[in-house]
Amino acid sequence: MADTDALWALLLEAAQPQAAAALKNEVETAPDARLSRMNALAFASARGLDEDETIGAFVRAANLGLFDMTWSALCPGCGGVLETTAALKTLDRSEYFCSLCATNCETTLDGHVEVTFTVNPRVRRIAAHDPDSLSLPDYARQIFWSTAADLPDNFERMVEAITLDGLEMAPGERATMSLTLAAGHALVFDPVTHTSIFLDVSGEETHERRALSLVFSDEHAHAGTMELRPGPVRIALDNRARRRILPAVWTPDAAFHAVYSRRRPFLTATRVFSNQTFREIYRNGTLDSEQRFKITSLTFLFTDLRGSTALYDRVGDLAAFDLVRSHFGALIAAVSAEGGAVVKTIGDAVMATFSSPERGLRAAIRMRAAMREINAARGGEDLALNIGLHEGPCLAVVLDDRQDYFGQSVNIASRVQGLADPTAILATKGVVETPGVASLLAERGYRTQSRESALRGVSEALTVYEIREAA
Repeated sequence: MADTDALWALLLEAAQPQAAAALKNEVETAPDARLSRMNALAFASARGLDEDETIGAFVRAANLGLFDMTWSALCPGCGGVLETTAALKTLDRSEYFCSLCATNCETTLDGHVEVTFTVNPRVRRIAAHDPDSLSLPDYARQIFWSTAADLPDNFERMVEAITLDGLEMAPGERATMSLTLAAGHALVFDPVTHTSIFLDVSGEETHERRALSLVFSDEHAHAGTMELRPGPVRIALDNRARRRILPAVWTPDAAFHAVYSRRRPFLTATRVFSNQTFREIYRNGTLDSEQRFKITSLTFLFTDLRGSTALYDRVGDLAAFDLVRSHFGALIAAVSAEGGAVVKTIGDAVMATFSSPERGLRAAIRMRAAMREINAARGGEDLALNIGLHEGPCLAVVLDDRQDYFGQSVNIASRVQGLADPTAILATKGVVETPGVASLLAERGYRTQSRESALRGVSEALTVYEIREAA
């Protein structure tokens, strides 16, 4: 307990105090189910906390060993967890199969990889640390379905209402279910091994008892659809998996389908990658060197100091070094304040990422204000910053032993910055026309002027906007 107290003290010192205190209180007072696969965005929303500060607190808590951080591949159809791992590098498939939806799911970091946090068993032991002790409804809520699925408080009763029969089977055990099926659709499903068979029950009722069998293994498997007439059926079940399983026969109704199709915001891998605290703590090792994860949309911001070579000649090495260092500090602070992360610095340039164009533009505005403050304090105009923004798809990769991004969207953002001058922020059409950006510009009275620009390495000219403050 003393060791845990010391870890909480470290967290309260390193993380945002309100977020850290809320985490400590949750661990001390919340029921077990709330401490398994915690959704950082939902946690922040319920307590009126800043999302990015809360993400940072969770990340620091995981780094200290108070929580375990997990990465999960999700099914976009049902919101189920298809694979969970303690390290993103072991999510090594481009697609995962969902046996409940009977479909393949592409693994994209901003849509289908969720990051959650479970209290470490040394801090507090909860039921989810021993998933074989959970009932079917509890296992479905805490382990099978992700926090992206917006499950209601009465979810357990809904599961019980659609369950015709269910068993708990130890490894190597065989069992049978005998039941009568009414016309409609049913399925045999095990949320532990992700094994399923669909039953299409239609036609004239029969009194003849039919038989079907299903083998459960450690591989996700879908046995297709079997057509049956209404009436009695015996289902033979064979558990060849290495774990206890929870097979059940479900007759999901419209209300149940409506429930598991509901979604709520969840913490994506892309959002974590664009968190400055995460970048500072996990500079490398998140991805394997051979992994290539798709991201459907990410906002890139590039900056560069204009005339930095002349600056060294004009004010001297020592003064210039101090100026450039203060410039980097201001840029990192601006990025962090808007929930972004600095990917790398290249000479006097910065590359940063954000989860949305609006956050990127807000950071750019903060940067310009910070440069003015530094210049005003010196009584000159020594720091002149070029800023370029672009949003688009990319790949998350490892370059030079660090997590990085690759693709044409990165190239375009860099080229747009190359066109910029300190009098305006430059952004591509996709950034400026994002609803959040449009309202931000209108609210602050910024003027925009578009132009068609040819960028090196880009086959077609792009519409680039110059964004200037109102006169």
